[in-house]
Amino acid sequence: MATDPDFIDYIAEQAGLGARLAHRKMFGEYALYLDEKVVAFACDNSLFVKPTPAAGRLGPSLPQRPPYPGAKPYPVADELLDDGDALQRLLVATAELLPAPKPKKAAKAARAKKKPQA
Repeated sequence: MATDPDFIDYIAEQAGLGARLAHRKMFGEYALYLDEKVVAFACDNSLFVKPTPAAGRLGPSLPQRPPYPGAKPYPVADELLDDGDALQRLLVATAELLPAPKPKKAAKAARAKKKPQA
């Protein structure tokens, strides 16, 4: 079952992070980005937060299961969806522990070379 776009809107509303929290659709599911870092996945209308020490500290009782077949278990933060402050703290703390995204200069340069000349 693919994740409903209304579920993504609900996560964004509850997290209260405005434009800092973005999402991209991937294979019928979604990746959630905070400050351009992937912090969570929404799969089958559940919120899977990247496994970091922040999840262990801020959500020690969160159940864990794989977000998709073949994946390692991730903390499932569905029980935090009704507690916007706790959800926000978890997403921000997770982002703080993740490395900065790699620059995408090579991909942009390759696309620029493929553009037809006018």
